[in-house]
Amino acid sequence: MPSPTVLITGGTSGIGRACALAFGRAGYQVAITGRDETKLAETAQALAAAGVAHLTVRADVGDEAAAERAVQETVARFGGLDVLLNNAGISMRARFQDADLEVIKRLMQTNFFGTVFSTKFALPHLLKSKGTVVGISSIAGYRGLPGRTGYSASKFAMNGFLEALRTELLDQGVNVLTAAPGFTASNIRNTALAADGSAQGESPRDEGAMMSSEAVADEILRAVQQRKRTLVLTGQGKLVVFLNKWLPGLSDKLVLNHFRKEEKGVDVG
Repeated sequence: MPSPTVLITGGTSGIGRACALAFGRAGYQVAITGRDETKLAETAQALAAAGVAHLTVRADVGDEAAAERAVQETVARFGGLDVLLNNAGISMRARFQDADLEVIKRLMQTNFFGTVFSTKFALPHLLKSKGTVVGISSIAGYRGLPGRTGYSASKFAMNGFLEALRTELLDQGVNVLTAAPGFTASNIRNTALAADGSAQGESPRDEGAMMSSEAVADEILRAVQQRKRTLVLTGQGKLVVFLNKWLPGLSDKLVLNHFRKEEKGVDVG
């Protein structure tokens, strides 16, 4: 029986790279996309060192043609597709009143449309394999976060898309997993866009106090193997989702207080 294949978008750093290694060590053939040739090469080297059959595709999945090409190259190399892991994403940190609208557009293009495009082209192959679509969402997809309006909007959109897709595919054998890692030590905050669209640089959070990308990847792999529908990680993340559902007014106040501390540069990890 041939080894299963996973395609991971944004697989060159953080959770994406950790998932590439975790799935590879679990016996998957791994294809990853990324926009940076150097990071693609570094991740390929790590996969090769781990003995993982792999493919790298330089592609921005927010571009429809590039997303299609990534799926085509993966299937051409490995003969099929069993898991699509939609991980490519960017964040932001700016009040909406200060943010350039281009920042919002960029987040929606990568985070939401990147997921839509990749899933559209991967779905025929996943129907054949009765595989799994994974969306790496966020707590920001359950609870709108101040300073991250575009990011929250893109993740809410992703969650709605995946929920609708899951329902459509209930009797067709394809599982759909929405994974919300919670606050994770990852470079997504360091590369988050500021109000003018530039990278914010240093994260305002204590990365060392967060769940590691490797631990998150292990949880995602396990959820795929168990064909779960949702995965919400970290105690803080679960608490945020719970409070927002049952005590929304209190949640508003707590989240705003958290954001004000962050704006002042207080450690909010």
